[in-house]
Amino acid sequence: MDFFDVLTMIGGLALFLYGMDTMGAGLAKASGGKLERILEKLTSNPIKAVLLGAGVTAVIQSSSATTVMVVGFVNSGIMKLTQAVGIIMGANVGTTITSWILSLSGIESSNFFMKLLKPTSFSPVLALIGVIFLMFSKKDKKKDVGMILVGFAILMTGMDTMSGAVKPLADVPEFTSILTMFTNPILGLICGAVLTAVIQSSSASVGILQALCATGAVSFGAAVPIIMGQNIGTCVTAMISGIGASKNARRTALVHLYFNVIGTTVFMVVFYALNSVVQFGFMEGAANAAGIATVHTTFNVCATIVLLPFSKLLVKLACLTIPETASERDAENENEKDFQRLDVRFLDTPGYAVEQCHIVTAKMAELTKKSLIQAVYLLDNYNEELSKKVIRLEDRVDKYEDQLGSYLVKLSTRDLSEKDSHKVSMLLHVIGDFERISDHAVNIVETAQELHVKNTVFSEKAQEELKVFSRALLEIVDRAFEVFAKMDYQGAAMIEPLEETIDYLNKQMKKRHVERLRKGECTIELGFALSDLTTNFERISDHCSNVAISLIQSRTDGFEAHEYAAELHKENNPEFQKAYQAYRDKYILP
Repeated sequence: MDFFDVLTMIGGLALFLYGMDTMGAGLAKASGGKLERILEKLTSNPIKAVLLGAGVTAVIQSSSATTVMVVGFVNSGIMKLTQAVGIIMGANVGTTITSWILSLSGIESSNFFMKLLKPTSFSPVLALIGVIFLMFSKKDKKKDVGMILVGFAILMTGMDTMSGAVKPLADVPEFTSILTMFTNPILGLICGAVLTAVIQSSSASVGILQALCATGAVSFGAAVPIIMGQNIGTCVTAMISGIGASKNARRTALVHLYFNVIGTTVFMVVFYALNSVVQFGFMEGAANAAGIATVHTTFNVCATIVLLPFSKLLVKLACLTIPETASERDAENENEKDFQRLDVRFLDTPGYAVEQCHIVTAKMAELTKKSLIQAVYLLDNYNEELSKKVIRLEDRVDKYEDQLGSYLVKLSTRDLSEKDSHKVSMLLHVIGDFERISDHAVNIVETAQELHVKNTVFSEKAQEELKVFSRALLEIVDRAFEVFAKMDYQGAAMIEPLEETIDYLNKQMKKRHVERLRKGECTIELGFALSDLTTNFERISDHCSNVAISLIQSRTDGFEAHEYAAELHKENNPEFQKAYQAYRDKYILP
């Protein structure tokens, strides 16, 4: 093997790792967060959790990605530690599908149909289809499929290049002697663990081992302990992910480690004990790609079957390793848990992260709505404690804006689908509207406080008008927030007529106040307070209109909000005019 063979091997390895990463990214993007939602909801039964973990990992081709996602679920409180165990076990089984796909490269036959099964035969066709999808398709789904196909073709090309480059190693005595060292179970296990820890992918390290089998110098005696070590090395990714996370999240990473360490220990003790008695003949034989896949699958399936009944013990072991004191538990209870869904681990699966942002933003909207309802209530029933509560709610809403804004900016830099990109843009706009509404709620409280301190009240007529205005305001807030939570595009289109009605009410109230002022039925001081209230009401309705328009805008290629509103207001828009008239009839000032 000369210098150029080494370069070829390195190039093949680079293509192999890049292809695996590209294919995994394409699969994750194509799922659009659906797989994560399935994991989140259907993990109550341990066996079902194992099957789900295996299925999801088989699809996204990465047990590390699944495990890191589970660590994120536990850290955010979406999933309990006991639910995570089954998924982790299933992930180890699901990752073995990669080794079976890679084993197809070892097919040797003169039969035409058998040759077609060999990846080097069909991967060029897949690559061509994938490139066509990427270059000429405008649909995100087809582009995702194209990425998967191209990634798979690059992966198999890298595998074939590596296999071809290492074949001359069979004639190098030094290489054979190095492999002989790994027949020592401990050395083989350490080698497999270190290799996998470095590249952070058991699927990739198994693929590299399968490529080395092309030399014919790798025996099963050397391959078996390396495969065992690979399962331990893959735990590094989850352990790194757990740094800085909650205690339960770190325990999840430990469960992954303990499962693989205990499973490997039991398997190796039983396997080598039987080998010392029975003397397995295949141990001295040359390993092949299919044999590696068989050992990899057998180990993970057996470890899952043996340890699944003891899943609760694994949880207890992790809890003993990271205990929780009473003071720490109290401190954790005092901390806000509102933002745990905004876990950085979810950024690697943008479709799911976008959904979590929508859930948290809907929670922000609930707090905003609550603060406004209480603020309006204070106008007739002032209470100092309730006014302080509204101010505290406004502080929480501000924190939501800060946390969501920072997270959404990070998310916007990821490779998002067109739909998710529009939704991120929409969320960035609406969190500002929700925050401003909470600010206006505080302004309303300040006006209520001023009236209470000065012991002044509006005229009876002004109070009646204000109650009508308040009902209209609370309806638009309720409708706007509901259509946002449900992503109801049709309902969003009906917000604008109500906003226009509120604009009309605002003008009418100011006009009527001037008339009362002229008649001496109201004071200038009370007029300022009333003007402050109606202005805040009108601006709140503007923000509700912005929320609805942003929602509709996220479904399209984008438009100017002012142009959209102007289009709605045209007299030849019968649907708008009908809704507007209905609201005018509903909210008539006395």
